[in-house]
Amino acid sequence: MAETKPKKKVLVVDDDPDIRDVIRLTLEEEGYEISEAPNGAEGVEQVRQSPPDLILLDFTMPKMDGGQVCQALKKDLLLQHVPIIMLTSRGEVADKVQGINVGADDYMTKPFEPAELLARVQMIVRRTARSLDANPLTKLPGNATILEQIQAKIDAKEPAAICYIDLDKFKAFNDTYGFERGDTLIKATGQMLLIAMRELGNPDDFLGHIGGDDFVMITTPDKAEGICRKIVRDFAEAAPQYYSEKDRTRGYIEAEDRDKQVKRFDLMTISIAVVTNENRELTHVAEVAQIGAELKEWAKERGGNRWVRDRRGD
Repeated sequence: MAETKPKKKVLVVDDDPDIRDVIRLTLEEEGYEISEAPNGAEGVEQVRQSPPDLILLDFTMPKMDGGQVCQALKKDLLLQHVPIIMLTSRGEVADKVQGINVGADDYMTKPFEPAELLARVQMIVRRTARSLDANPLTKLPGNATILEQIQAKIDAKEPAAICYIDLDKFKAFNDTYGFERGDTLIKATGQMLLIAMRELGNPDDFLGHIGGDDFVMITTPDKAEGICRKIVRDFAEAAPQYYSEKDRTRGYIEAEDRDKQVKRFDLMTISIAVVTNENRELTHVAEVAQIGAELKEWAKERGGNRWVRDRRGD
């Protein structure tokens, strides 16, 4: 039997129930899954609970207007990739310009023809699918964006700290407890990293998800230590809770290693390698990655929840 592709999810945020009905009828016939919000505040809450593939957003609404909703979502690293089509009941150029300025990907003027709406939705969904680099599990930016961000820091020659983060003994945990619990842990780790950055970092700091249990964070050298200390502390407290009481009490699990030999694995820890341009000039992404790999290997060899900072010069 052929695998059924999951339906694309569209959230309609509009205080006019008639408009919501028209959109629902138009898009559901084409296989889209529709959810609705009658105002901006409820729309933001729904997006945070279950990010859709596309948002159709009315410009003028109570509680939060479309511009405020758009700004709130585009500031959120986990949600800024979700495309938005702004709907306005007026054809004024100022409304369209404002919608684009706050981050909308496209706009339509009400009333609209259902055929045009469908065409716009299909175009945005296709374009987003091609360009979206977000990791499907955490929704954090993926490899292409990570490489671009690191190179941008190198080119700018501004103080930068590139932090390579991964979990030690994650494979043994995943093999023992299954992919579902492993995925839950990965998502929780992503949230933990975001929280640490938001509390102790800069507004424009970056977090990406390479894949699996590997993450990359970009901040400034003056913020790196505080963020890393919090991550190490928080992970050390949280990780044991994902194990059974038996494994947590004895402090290890038994699982096959890469040679299919059963051995004991201590509970997971986190390792962070911090590469900075404080004492040396960084010239390309591969150089940064190589330094990061060396530092991570050093940290892993010493065990425990640990972060290490490169203080070597050229």
